[in-house]
Amino acid sequence: MKVIKQAGNCFCLIAVIFYISCSSQTQFASPKGYDLNKPVKVYLEAQLSEISGIVYYPKDTGVFAISDATGSLYKIFPDKNAMVQKWKFGKNQDYEDLQLHDSIFYILSSSGNIVSIKFVTADSLQTSEYQFPQNKVEFETLYFDSTLNKLILICKDCKEDKKKEVSTFAFDILNHTYSDGPYKIDADKIAAMLHEDKIKFKPSAAAINPLTHELFILSSVNKAIVIADKNGNVKEVDQLDPALYKQPEGIAFTPKGDLLISNESSKEGSADILVIKFKKKA
Repeated sequence: MKVIKQAGNCFCLIAVIFYISCSSQTQFASPKGYDLNKPVKVYLEAQLSEISGIVYYPKDTGVFAISDATGSLYKIFPDKNAMVQKWKFGKNQDYEDLQLHDSIFYILSSSGNIVSIKFVTADSLQTSEYQFPQNKVEFETLYFDSTLNKLILICKDCKEDKKKEVSTFAFDILNHTYSDGPYKIDADKIAAMLHEDKIKFKPSAAAINPLTHELFILSSVNKAIVIADKNGNVKEVDQLDPALYKQPEGIAFTPKGDLLISNESSKEGSADILVIKFKKKA
């Protein structure tokens, strides 16, 4: 365990953010209560060009985020139009996703290693790192399951998986140990719902909808969003418009059910966060 101390002001002017409503010319199917064709777009500047995992912070409506290979935690204020906070927590590794639980951030690297971060003061962090026990794995997805009180890792590419299924692993936040996950995802069912013979399903992020308690799994490679129950049983698959969701790498919900999806810059243009409001039908 180590404590990182940063002197001085922790604010960095690294992003200029503004809103723009955008809509797709081609109408794609959307989950109930959402219109994925008409998100509100929040543009980000170059320092967040490889934004990946995100988590919503309801206390001040900020969004915590990580960016690939920077070893920094960011806090974005989409409605304040100027400053972004930044804290250095580790080396420049391939960090893919993050979660926040009981005031502790958990950051997932592609190797399956998890870094935990706790703020000691406003400008110092206490960090620990937990090594994943296997090799030949690749992860981009981490979410917290409150019924199990564990973090769930979903494989992007793990050696034991065949094309027809995707494995999961679990991380116990109390004893800091890894174990086999609670389910496997049926990739053949996803392929059938996308009218494909077979697909290699590669999840890039996931979050549990606080209103429906369904699991929303995002896949940048497959340009799709999969909705499943907490046991990983696939219920719905919706294709994403590549013009809007150019490289979706992060997903989060607000307590009211609004959906947030982060896009990397994907070599052209800027990175962004797309906000899809939840609309309850009368």
